[in-house]
Amino acid sequence: MRRARTGDALAFGLLVQRYQRAAYSVAYSVTGRHEDAQDAAQESFLVALERLEECRSPERFAGWLMTIVRNRSRNLVRREVLRETDPVPLAASSGTPSPEQETERNELRESLGDALAALPEVQREIVLLHDLEGWKHREIADRIGIPSGTVRSHLHFARKALREALGAASGEKANRSET
Repeated sequence: MRRARTGDALAFGLLVQRYQRAAYSVAYSVTGRHEDAQDAAQESFLVALERLEECRSPERFAGWLMTIVRNRSRNLVRREVLRETDPVPLAASSGTPSPEQETERNELRESLGDALAALPEVQREIVLLHDLEGWKHREIADRIGIPSGTVRSHLHFARKALREALGAASGEKANRSET
């Protein structure tokens, strides 16, 4: 961080490399869309580069950066209308999985995306940082400014809600296949 402040592009590149996945996860927890999360994370790194001098505590760079990511993500959601995506044509998928497996995977991905979208923003962010990125409760607490016990509680309730939502989606699928 200190080297990046002096204009060392390689040092800033290392910071980007280190926090890129976390920034994406935080952005995704806010936007709910892969492309928007990529855009918000990239824009956040540009803002961070321009404002490195504003980061008062270099040891708290990650928390400072994640705040920028959250704010940029929220701004992106406000200023853009989320677009509907077209389903991936079967011809574009690889030949390895069968059409049934591909359909099942797509349904699971959609169910998981819907379940994540239904969570409160803070729970989405915690689940993605903990379960996807492997961050510890304490690290998450430090980054988003809440007690570690609250992180655990949010994680517990988020996982419970995801299990219930995915269980309900699985039950709906079973009912459709019986008819």
